[in-house]
Amino acid sequence: MKTLPAPLLAKISWRLLPFLLLMYIMAFLDRANVGFAKQAFQADTGISDAAFAFGAGVFFVGYALLEVPSNLILHRVGARLWMCRIMVTWGLVSAAMVFAHNETTFYVLRFLLGVAEAGFFPGVILYLTYWFPNAVRGKAMGFFYFGAPLAFIFGSPLSGLLLEMDGFAGFHGWQWLFAVEGLMATAVGIWAYWYLDNRPADAKWLTAEERLQIKTLLDQEDSHKQNHGRSLLNVLCQPSVLYLCLIYLLIQASVYGVVFYLPTQVGGLLGTKVGLMVGLVTAIPWICAIVAAYLIPGYSDRTGERRRTACLTLLMSAAGIACSVTFSSPFLGIIALCFAASGFIAVQPVFWTFPSSYLAGSAAAAGIALINSFGALGGFIAPVLKNWAEGAFHSPAAGLYLLSATTVIAALLVLGIRSPIPSAAKKPATI
Repeated sequence: MKTLPAPLLAKISWRLLPFLLLMYIMAFLDRANVGFAKQAFQADTGISDAAFAFGAGVFFVGYALLEVPSNLILHRVGARLWMCRIMVTWGLVSAAMVFAHNETTFYVLRFLLGVAEAGFFPGVILYLTYWFPNAVRGKAMGFFYFGAPLAFIFGSPLSGLLLEMDGFAGFHGWQWLFAVEGLMATAVGIWAYWYLDNRPADAKWLTAEERLQIKTLLDQEDSHKQNHGRSLLNVLCQPSVLYLCLIYLLIQASVYGVVFYLPTQVGGLLGTKVGLMVGLVTAIPWICAIVAAYLIPGYSDRTGERRRTACLTLLMSAAGIACSVTFSSPFLGIIALCFAASGFIAVQPVFWTFPSSYLAGSAAAAGIALINSFGALGGFIAPVLKNWAEGAFHSPAAGLYLLSATTVIAALLVLGIRSPIPSAAKKPATI
């Protein structure tokens, strides 16, 4: 399969991927910082574990409801304007969490945060299909997925430090956390309006010849994708798309079932409250996840092997989740969390090569958003399911064992994915 010349790929990559990465760091930080605030937030507000689990998960209800329309708007008006709108509004809502002094306000703001952020992630996945050919898309998405680990590597100590500002200027530490990190996202959103180009044709930093090369290659790929001539509704109801929705729901249930409670779990392993020390140790699994997000999608691009790679990566994550509560040793528990985080971060860029390989145009915008909507529902289900399992079995480990089992199911389902368009040349250009 043809791909772009290595110098042109490098030029596009260095221009776009670091900024998209920064945007994702902000997104993941504002989505998951509720996990860092959990102990202090509940202590100050009196919100119960069940209420916290519901509030953490209700974000994904608002997120899922507006994924498809948001991504269709992005496809129509362009990433420049729409990404700016998404980031500015979610940053302001996240900062407004300083007023969440009771359950009702907590629920409303978490729901509105999901509404504001809806479309960001599928929008970026769609945006990458405008710039990168299929042969190197896995590695490009893998680089973008550095955002989640980096959000924890740098955000975990930052969140821990902000929590320790408790009492400064009359505010609680969790209020400082939400305010500072929310306003940071708003600032990046304003920057996005001036930095991003909607399509290669709009990029003045590319020569006319380079713009033509990209357009020609991507048009050739789109001409072979299976959605041509079908209505949008027919595309969304395809069994293959719905099958991917189910798999991604299970993957995201595992991701957020771990992410929302990771700081608390690490604090339990270390025998200390969540603060700067826990933030520093929590960064260790995410450093491992960055290495995995670089190596595994790159391997998948080189070999063209998507299904087995994704399956084995998910099984690694499932084993890590289960072992993290099986081992009593803090050292072994952290090692297990390294495998868990590495697996569920590295598998996602490989997973997204499936829908992007046979959907194009508005069908890609809607299909990718629909799949991500189901993933958002997984994020809603995970905290509630984890809390239920722990209560039903009277064991703090039961919830993570259940999430480990759902990850195994996702791994087995991946093997049933129908093969997409071949995704790798024999020796593809590197990014």
